[in-house]
Amino acid sequence: MTVVTAEPTVSTGPTGPPVSTEPTVSAEARAAREVYRDVLVELLGRDERHVCLDSDTGLFSGTDWGDAAPRYLNLGIAEQNLMGVAAGLARSGRIPFVNTMATFAATRALEAVKLDIAWNDLPVRIAATHGGLSAGHLGSTHHALEDLGIMRMLPNMTVLVPADGPATETLVRAAAELPGPVYLRLGRGATPSLAPGAEPVRIGVAQRLRRGTDVTLIATGPHPVLTAVETAGELARAGIDAAVLNMHTVKPLDREAIVEAATRTCGIVTVEEHWAAGGLGSAVAEVVADLGVACPVRRVAVADRFAAGTGGHRHLLARNGISGATVTEHVRRLLA
Repeated sequence: MTVVTAEPTVSTGPTGPPVSTEPTVSAEARAAREVYRDVLVELLGRDERHVCLDSDTGLFSGTDWGDAAPRYLNLGIAEQNLMGVAAGLARSGRIPFVNTMATFAATRALEAVKLDIAWNDLPVRIAATHGGLSAGHLGSTHHALEDLGIMRMLPNMTVLVPADGPATETLVRAAAELPGPVYLRLGRGATPSLAPGAEPVRIGVAQRLRRGTDVTLIATGPHPVLTAVETAGELARAGIDAAVLNMHTVKPLDREAIVEAATRTCGIVTVEEHWAAGGLGSAVAEVVADLGVACPVRRVAVADRFAAGTGGHRHLLARNGISGATVTEHVRRLLA
């Protein structure tokens, strides 16, 4: 396995079935955090074990909880305390949903997440909004570019990153039934939904959005997945056959899908809204290294620097190279 940052030498890959019809993007767009909120209200109404712990996020302002209102608790901006209370409630038989921003869940509250929740393997669901660069309007203090790496390293933790509203609903409902802790990374603003017809979303199983034989694009998160899908279509028009996998579950990782990509295509390009170290690209490279095959892995991610500046989400993505142009460049270098 070779993780490359420069132009690799790649052999020609095996031939395979023709490219499937590429998924399109529907016009409907909803914010994943709003979809999550609506599903959570329903869950609390159906099961008295569910509890919502908020950190004054404002996400639930004006929400009608009905009879479940006593089980919504706003504990204020005190994230470590939030995790400790959630652990206590979980130990007492409750199923807490904890709400805060991603950067605070993964850094400010990390010790409590590690020792109180993960160490005890408790069914706490950490709903982390404003993931990646989606809080760019608040500056680099609110960027969350380390959270996936941190959370996937914690034993017992399931790490989920839905790519659109429908996937968010599916994964929230599935996560509610898991026995251990869950980290659910959500963005801030609305993002387009993948059109109907894609494979169903299942925890631990990569969603195949496109088949291909030349290279495999593996992405996680709304904008990276959309970038991978759109870029694959452009590459097809240039005669390059790219497969696309939506890796909505970063842990447990779908190793079988990665093994197939590493052995049946000429290389892998990962796309994520995260620092290059520790995130999806690193996780994929670890699997390829364990496999022991000569498959180059290139990572489209934020470089080893703070993403300085304030701006809109798409502006910061483009400024930091999370774009179709970057994916195309890496693919062409792989196939050179």
